Amino acid sequence: MDTCFDRLLSVLLLEDPPDRIPFYDLFADLEVVEALAGCRLFEVKDLTIGRVKRIVGGGCGDGLRSDYKVIVRFYHMLGYDYIPLTLPSPFPRFNVKPCRDTAALSRGLRVWQDESRGTIESREDFERYDWPSESGVQDPYLELYRIVEKILPEGMMIIPLTPGGVLENVMWLMGTIPFSKMLYTDRTLARDMFDRIGRILSFICRLMSEQPMIGAISMGDDMGYKSGLMISPAHLRRYVFPWHKRCVDEAHRFGKPFILHSCGRLDVIMEDLIGYVGIDAKHSYEDSSYPITSYKRLYGDRIAVLGGIDMDKLSRMPLEDFKAYVKSVIDVCAPGGGYAIGCGNTVANYIKIENYLAMLEIGRRYGRYNR
Repeated sequence: MDTCFDRLLSVLLLEDPPDRIPFYDLFADLEVVEALAGCRLFEVKDLTIGRVKRIVGGGCGDGLRSDYKVIVRFYHMLGYDYIPLTLPSPFPRFNVKPCRDTAALSRGLRVWQDESRGTIESREDFERYDWPSESGVQDPYLELYRIVEKILPEGMMIIPLTPGGVLENVMWLMGTIPFSKMLYTDRTLARDMFDRIGRILSFICRLMSEQPMIGAISMGDDMGYKSGLMISPAHLRRYVFPWHKRCVDEAHRFGKPFILHSCGRLDVIMEDLIGYVGIDAKHSYEDSSYPITSYKRLYGDRIAVLGGIDMDKLSRMPLEDFKAYVKSVIDVCAPGGGYAIGCGNTVANYIKIENYLAMLEIGRRYGRYNR
């Protein structure tokens, strides 16, 4: 497969359009990787920092390396110009709810956030929590990077995905309801939570940006619903965006573009994200509320727009109708460059595989910028 990271890089930097539209997805669910690569994965499932340390420290890294060979082969054979590297979270929490996964490629159990309770709900919880140190995340993350670096096909680069975002990690640790109350009842704790999370994430961005085979930095930080933001713009500007900016600055200091994945309708803060935070690209779109075609028209001359093929259509639309829909998105988003095709969110284990593969095939054959 013809792979060249410069193709995607030119999109992220809004440079002259490359030979064809590249692919961009935040990551593919491991069940999809297994199905299309024809191999089972073991060590990378439910991977934690602690497990990385035990596997590598115990001299048992062969299984992990074998899994990453399968993952690399998956992205290479499908025509991606990079390998996503999902970094395991250093922020353990117990406020989750497991339930049966009903997806076509089920993983058995799927974990959901418990919105009513938190691992940290008070100052006492905050002080007792085993916060990660910079040295505690450095070695396992670099070990994962080195594993992938050694098996990286020619022409490809690595795009690490930070372990959640600034807002996400605070909300996950606290639970939505306790978090929402804290914003108004304990601003000191709010500040301390965001600062503790932000310092670690900005360190991770710096650590990864320093590595030679890192092509860009991606962060997932969902900030909205279909109808609008999760919290007020004022709170985002006070607590979240300064840390986003620091993460972007770390990437830019080493010449790496920064990709923000954020679900939700973010219209009222896009100027903050582009003008103040300084993101290079935006990912995650949904046709029913914030379609990529609209964002391309509004912001496509200032940032790259990535993905955008609607998840509902990927999951339920008849194949021939879906092919026509994908071409219609390309027709709107391709002119002028700055666009990479991919799923509206992730390559989830519930989408139709035939639709996903059709999207990639259309991208290869039809995805040109001179339309």
